[in-house]
Amino acid sequence: MALNLLNRNRNPGEEEMSFVDHLEALRWHIVRSAFAIVIVAIVIFIKIDWIFDKIIQGPIRNDFVSYVGLCNLGRKLGMKDALCLQSVNGLHLQTTQFGSQFISSINIAIVGGFVVAFPYVFWELWRFVKPALSPKELKSSRGAIWWVSFFFMLGVAFGYFLLAPFTFSFLYNYSLGSTGLIHTIPTLDDYIENLVDIIIGSGIAFQLPLISYVLTTIGLITPNFLRTYRKYAYVAILFIAAIITPSPDWMSQTIVALPLILLYELSIRVSVRVTKRQEEKDKEEWS
Repeated sequence: MALNLLNRNRNPGEEEMSFVDHLEALRWHIVRSAFAIVIVAIVIFIKIDWIFDKIIQGPIRNDFVSYVGLCNLGRKLGMKDALCLQSVNGLHLQTTQFGSQFISSINIAIVGGFVVAFPYVFWELWRFVKPALSPKELKSSRGAIWWVSFFFMLGVAFGYFLLAPFTFSFLYNYSLGSTGLIHTIPTLDDYIENLVDIIIGSGIAFQLPLISYVLTTIGLITPNFLRTYRKYAYVAILFIAAIITPSPDWMSQTIVALPLILLYELSIRVSVRVTKRQEEKDKEEWS
């Protein structure tokens, strides 16, 4: 049955592919995706010093565009220093093993290669899945590559320029006890791991509208379901924003929470449109 689904959209003159043929096709899609990631990773590794100084260390530099921009925005709005993040002066990263810096360079190159090559990687995945879709499903999924890539890159930008600075500023300046005997000296591996988790996690989180579209299409969720649990979703979003913002000021929490709330509202809108379209098709079929 699975093979029939994969073969149902093939041209009449083409032979049906066996299970082994599908595995072979999948293997080449994966190989081409991996090759694209490796090519970009090599370029990043060649420029690793510049990338580490200008990009990787950005969220922990006091002159980072987000620190300066938010602070200037707060002052223009008459909020004084309410949006100014706490300084990360004195932050030094350390390594505890001889090979840590070299391994970190490789990790940065691979993750950077995946982020940059993501549109191509998803395109290869789409090429493998596409033959299994019916003409109606293909019409409904038009523009999928562009939208998935757009929301992923938007999430990466949100994580890098907003969420990461807030997170590192808060965690670095958080102190346990009042004696001042404890100093935060994070390792290079710890910093890169947290930065990658924030960036990739944000990229995945920003797929929420597309997930809503798919789940509504297959009937797992409805607009009413999303509206019913909206208040719980808002509480969760505000709780996360309250944890990572450097101060209890409502404006700084809003800056973090607002994009996630907008994504949830957009997901409801998407679900409504999909439901209406399905209802219209059902009416046409019955008429």
